[in-house]
Amino acid sequence: MKTFVLGGGCFWCLDALYQQTRGVTEVVSGYTGGHTRFPDYDSVCSGMTGHAEVVAVSFDETVIPEDVVLDMFFVSHDPTTLNRQGYDVGTQYRSVMYYQDTEQQTLFENSIRRNQDNWSSPIVTEVSRLPTFHVAEEYHQDFYGKHPEQGYCQVIINPKLAKARKYYAEWLAA
Repeated sequence: MKTFVLGGGCFWCLDALYQQTRGVTEVVSGYTGGHTRFPDYDSVCSGMTGHAEVVAVSFDETVIPEDVVLDMFFVSHDPTTLNRQGYDVGTQYRSVMYYQDTEQQTLFENSIRRNQDNWSSPIVTEVSRLPTFHVAEEYHQDFYGKHPEQGYCQVIINPKLAKARKYYAEWLAA
């Protein structure tokens, strides 16, 4: 079992994608990378904590390869925009990969190089050592699964899921 901590804008989007991915055993939305000891959603949304919205994606690498998990990350958001994903603007929405050891750091850096060919602008995804991971409030966990009719889910998440399905249908639940 492996866990990657990834941020690509609003954590609801990555959570929705990985909740539907074969071989993923758990997805936990949270905050990390900032200077506030006990971040919560309101403080992180203020942009003053330095934390990013992230997901901790645990998966069975005998079912889904690491590279597929990472390539799905790059398809699910625009890694060429600094501190922005669509209408979500601020450092809390930065594209970021938090590694737990040098093996993950190398894996993440290689995934950036591999995926750069898919983008006309440079990938600006940050690669940093994982500091303390703070679990987000319960209502953020599996938000899409609990509220698929909600406006943000319909307008923002559904198109991202459709894009991921175009490239990774074999890995996503029907």
